[in-house]
Amino acid sequence: MDTVDNDLYRDVTEFARSTPEWVHTLAEIGTEAGLLLLMAVAVAVWWRNRRTGARGVALALLVPVTTAIAYGISEIVKSMVDEERPCRAVAGAVASLAPCPPHGDWSFPSNHATLAAALATGIVLARRVLAWAVLPMALLVAFSRVFLGVHYPHDVAVGLLLGVAVALLGGLLLARRATSLVERAGRGRLRVLVRA
Repeated sequence: MDTVDNDLYRDVTEFARSTPEWVHTLAEIGTEAGLLLLMAVAVAVWWRNRRTGARGVALALLVPVTTAIAYGISEIVKSMVDEERPCRAVAGAVASLAPCPPHGDWSFPSNHATLAAALATGIVLARRVLAWAVLPMALLVAFSRVFLGVHYPHDVAVGLLLGVAVALLGGLLLARRATSLVERAGRGRLRVLVRA
């Protein structure tokens, strides 16, 4: 593993250990709650976009689709790379704040970072005005994984890039087709998905 990455991991985890206990608790809760909050925002965007037309609905409905694809790619990469978690592999590092995942629960890339980035990017594509809220939230979820000691910095960086790339490409490539499907659904039985 790269010495710079190990040093940065040690610096972040040592800083994390020096923070008050309530910060540890907030980080542990926030790493999962941030994802749940992003999911809730995605649902709220779909609900609101039902009044904005077929394209807005389609983009909102693509959020979970592109997020699931990004997660699947992340899992495939994890199984191919087999990178040990830093909480087990970095010599001289302080104990992680969160329990170190078991051997075989690989580190690269971070699923949390991938999911957070894909959700946030999809939300921004569907409702740009929310960028100021969801993008920092995705970054905080990603950072929390290093702060808690369960990922290297490069794990979260690649997870963020993967999530953004899949959500952007998916949104751009699938928007027209999804819009067409939403328009057809609006004329059929699935009106509740597309109209108030």
